[in-house]
Amino acid sequence: MIYSMTGFSRIELQHSWGSAVWEIRSVNQRFLENFFRLPEAFRALENTLREKLRQRITRGKVECSLRLELNNQSAVELQLNQTLATQVVQALQWVKAQAGEGQINLMDVLRYPGVVETPEQDVDQISQDLLSGFDALLDDFLASRAREGEKLREAIVQRLHAIQDESVKVRSHMPEILQWQRAKLQQRFDEIQLQADPQRLEQEMVLLAQKVDVAEELDRLEMHVKETLNIVQKGGAVGRRLDFMMQELNRESNTLASKSINPDITNAAVELKVLIEQMREQIQNIE
Repeated sequence: MIYSMTGFSRIELQHSWGSAVWEIRSVNQRFLENFFRLPEAFRALENTLREKLRQRITRGKVECSLRLELNNQSAVELQLNQTLATQVVQALQWVKAQAGEGQINLMDVLRYPGVVETPEQDVDQISQDLLSGFDALLDDFLASRAREGEKLREAIVQRLHAIQDESVKVRSHMPEILQWQRAKLQQRFDEIQLQADPQRLEQEMVLLAQKVDVAEELDRLEMHVKETLNIVQKGGAVGRRLDFMMQELNRESNTLASKSINPDITNAAVELKVLIEQMREQIQNIE
């Protein structure tokens, strides 16, 4: 399976501590480049998130963001430590009795450490839930890239088969083209009323055939097509290898065009270059 470098995923989390929304998107990039936008309180998760990302993605410019809404602490029921409050009140009463003056301020009693407690958010648990959510986000994100990658694979395979068809067409036309060239050369001799020696004419035809012979280019072209098909069937992070194969295919099509002496060969060479360029554009999106 091959993966596209473009993709998007969004996941919402609901927990007792509140809610969170993970979003991730990516576009083409020669190497892996990632950016994280996290709430300041959970910035410490960034290194772990980057490592998780690197383990599953090799190329692309990836942007990931987290939006977090924690439950309102003011809505949480206060917890009164009655035993400690009683001890504080008794201590204040003793101090007042000893001093013989003063007032006991009940707000001071409540402010005493430990008398009134509010449940604190479990940061470790929240972090664990967020990391689990990020794993699910990556699963969905890779699935979207895989679906896009499958479409790219189908488009590339279709064009590779079209290149094979063009190669077969050119190869089948070569005897006809050489015969056409022989007739054209003989016609030229007749126009200038030159009685060519049959042996000399044959030698000229052999030299011309060698000059315009494209069998070697067609062989290499077909070999590169088969190798490219193997790469896309194997899958994985194959974008760079496929880009290299496009260079090799383009080189053979250029050589084929330079040897063209017939409109059929020229048209085939142009069609090959169009197909290769279409594949190159698709491959720019492959991881």
